[in-house]
Amino acid sequence: MIRATRLQLGLPATATPHALRHSFASHLLNRGGDLRTIQELLGHANLSTTEAYTSLDAARLMDVYHGAHPRG
Repeated sequence: MIRATRLQLGLPATATPHALRHSFASHLLNRGGDLRTIQELLGHANLSTTEAYTSLDAARLMDVYHGAHPRG
């Protein structure tokens, strides 16, 4: 179904279910989503899988660190 829709819309071959999951997770994380919640939404057993699956923005991580760490 995704392939047919992609062809109908003229989207590139990179528009796959995996790319949609990756985009979903990345957008949630970049908009302040909690990594544990994203892990649950994606159905990952290990948090490390979710961390690797999302595009982690170093600047965003540092902002979260500075806001949450007692000495940040």
